[in-house]
Amino acid sequence: MNDAMPLSIAQAIADAIGPDAVTTGDAMEPRHFGDWIVHPPENERPLAVVYPRSTEDVAAIMRLCSARGVPVVPQGGLTGLAGGGAPVAGCVALSLSRMRAIEEVDTAAGTITVQAGVPLQAVQDAADAAGMLYPLDIGSRGSCLVGGNLSTNAGGNRVLRYGMARELVLGIEAVLADGTVITSLNKMLKNNAGYDLKHLFIGSEGTLGVITRAVLRLFPRPASTCTAFLALPDYPAVLDMLRRARSELGGTLSAFEVIWPEFYDLATTEHNVRTPLPRGHGIYILMESLGADQERDTAQFQQLIEHALEAGTVEDAAIAQSLRDSRDMWALRDSVAEFNRTFPHVGFDVSLPIARMQEFVGDCKDHLRQADPGYKWLSFGHIADSNLHICVQQTKGVLTKAEVDAIVYARVRAFGGSVSAEHGIGTLKKPYLGYSRTPEEIALMRRIKAALDPAGILNPTKVF
Repeated sequence: MNDAMPLSIAQAIADAIGPDAVTTGDAMEPRHFGDWIVHPPENERPLAVVYPRSTEDVAAIMRLCSARGVPVVPQGGLTGLAGGGAPVAGCVALSLSRMRAIEEVDTAAGTITVQAGVPLQAVQDAADAAGMLYPLDIGSRGSCLVGGNLSTNAGGNRVLRYGMARELVLGIEAVLADGTVITSLNKMLKNNAGYDLKHLFIGSEGTLGVITRAVLRLFPRPASTCTAFLALPDYPAVLDMLRRARSELGGTLSAFEVIWPEFYDLATTEHNVRTPLPRGHGIYILMESLGADQERDTAQFQQLIEHALEAGTVEDAAIAQSLRDSRDMWALRDSVAEFNRTFPHVGFDVSLPIARMQEFVGDCKDHLRQADPGYKWLSFGHIADSNLHICVQQTKGVLTKAEVDAIVYARVRAFGGSVSAEHGIGTLKKPYLGYSRTPEEIALMRRIKAALDPAGILNPTKVF
């Protein structure tokens, strides 16, 4: 690429979609130079950051970049944890942050149609204003964008009841690498007319197309919320409590978060969060149900906990008596977002068979201890959907991050788990994709990529 190329592609895009939608050089906002985790070196900064306002703008950008062979890195709220939004040398960073229109809320169909740059919390608020619920919920709800949620197939706190982002999408509009617009804004729950093309783009991390609009599913807004924080003696008691909760609460069970003691101790001593129960128990659960009748659901929820206390499954319990109590319990769980301040660590987002979760924790700790006797460990997870989050603090000068990664992911592979539960592969997990996918699966992924993006300009270096 010659020295004139940065100016020529930026000018071409400015001519196509307007000069106010293109920034270059010192005018580029530094936030576009990396994402939450990955910050590439200065020589990998984008040639330009562009801010389309419509699908037509995105299509024009992609046509121009395709014709010139310029790579394009789609960016949402830049809250990703795997490097999926980090730029590459010579790229155009395509920020969807100005595509913020909420186009329609259809309560009859139970759908909301939005552009990809709408923040998650704005979707939640719009649904709530219409008496509905958009159930996807993650800690970065105020800053993450719909397009990023879908391109990474985000999970979050309510997967147990409502499923991953994939299950919350009825229709998609996306732009391919050559500028072709694929419009499939279906609003029907049943539509078996050929291939369901939206699944090509959901979870593909912007490598197959740029999601620009989506039809999302809404649900009736729950009339009741029941939240409790539980102390249990050990992990077998967790499995027993999960069995009881599923049996007695059925479809109202919406969250089942498990917190190991090291996490609980740090959150309640260093992060100024309210302590719902005394420290010193073997393990903790944050449990929530969403229902249609507060009086009936509260009685059922309390009865479940009383039975578990009588059986010795639960040692102690705190049941939220107000919305503030519930928020305080969730604040403890969500305090992990601030842990890097008091507990610098290497983070992991993995999936494992539920029944072997504690066995994995012990095994992985043993392998880390052999390599670094002074390491420290925190863990928590959604558990009921197989998701475990791990924070490892290595002893300075003993293990590198890459060495910690190699140990943890090797144990995940040994237990038949997934190296990515809900944050994608991006750049950080590329070396370990083969731990969770067969060679045949990866080869098919590459064939799909080659078919839709033969020049490889869409989010290059990601996933593969």
